[in-house]
Amino acid sequence: MEDILYKHGFGFKKKFGQNFLSDTNLLRAIVADANVTDTSTVLEIGTGAGALTRALAQKAKRVVSYEIDKDLKPVLEESLAGLENVEVVFRDFEKENLQKLEEELGEYSVVANLPYYITTPLIMRFAEEAKKCLSLTVMVQEEVALRLAANANTADYGAITAALAQRGETQVLRKVPRNMFTPRPNVDSAVVKVDFTKGGFEVKSAKAYKAAVRCAFLSRRKTLENNLVNAFRLTRETAKEVLRATGIEEGARGETLPPKTLGALSDILFDRGIVKE
Repeated sequence: MEDILYKHGFGFKKKFGQNFLSDTNLLRAIVADANVTDTSTVLEIGTGAGALTRALAQKAKRVVSYEIDKDLKPVLEESLAGLENVEVVFRDFEKENLQKLEEELGEYSVVANLPYYITTPLIMRFAEEAKKCLSLTVMVQEEVALRLAANANTADYGAITAALAQRGETQVLRKVPRNMFTPRPNVDSAVVKVDFTKGGFEVKSAKAYKAAVRCAFLSRRKTLENNLVNAFRLTRETAKEVLRATGIEEGARGETLPPKTLGALSDILFDRGIVKE
């Protein structure tokens, strides 16, 4: 791909977080990680030079790829030539109406080498808003990957970990060293898969779960009881009652609690009207 970029005089733009992959074996591995088949519809965010797009198109039924940088048009016209199952959309995905897009796509999987600056908000958007997304298989910074798939009561465990756990199963599949990218970034990366068809658990209110998670990590050094008092303006006794009803030990801190326990907490908060829809 580098020769095509050079041929068209393309200059990398730091503001778009452009770090492209070209290693054929790695690209094929990512496609395999995502379980892409000839019946799959794939949504890619960040077409780049089209290397991953081409690898996806060789396996998928359809690939819809978003690219914000219109300077890549001539590059992609050459690198994706002959691929009739690929549609490149030159728009900012962050401004797209996800509900309307899903109506057009049907069931789909996201596969992407994500620009680092949109990683967290983008993943959270799919976790909170997507209805027809089967899975996310994305390249992210290694430290972000560890947070996404962390276990409770570890330094990496946080609000985004708990948010994803409620929707599905998250795994770090492979580490990718920085020298695999052009230009070379300052950090290593990893491929993470969030499978919305596995794991996960039901809660009575998505809003209440989000509030419970936010409360749990409001202040990591304080007890959950203190966080409940501060987050919901509860009396000390009401906070203790909520903990007892949920089966959480007095003195527990939020980051020690697994996502399902936070789910039970959210149900209590909802049942008691502390969080309302």
